[in-house]
Amino acid sequence: MSDDEMTLYDLRVTVSEIRGRSVCGMKVGDYFEVRNSDQLTLPAGQAFCYWAIQSVLPLLPAKMRRLPDSDWLEQDSLVCCPDPEEGLIMRVDRVGEVTMRTEDLT
Repeated sequence: MSDDEMTLYDLRVTVSEIRGRSVCGMKVGDYFEVRNSDQLTLPAGQAFCYWAIQSVLPLLPAKMRRLPDSDWLEQDSLVCCPDPEEGLIMRVDRVGEVTMRTEDLT
């Protein structure tokens, strides 16, 4: 890898548990992916709650990068939706790697 390249992880965010009632219609197994550092995709015909997405978005740039084993973001992969009645828990998994040129990103 050259000095102007970096390797990032592609991510999948999956609903792993619903401890309350699903007020937004989501179910265990629903997911979205982030690929190539900025491309959010969903399976055809599947929705994903906007509020659940906004709760996990701030963590995704860190999960895309290699972190020291002792870093808490390297160890933790669960995120909770902010709706307390729903109790929706999402898991962030690394599903692939992509090498990108720094100059291609802003």
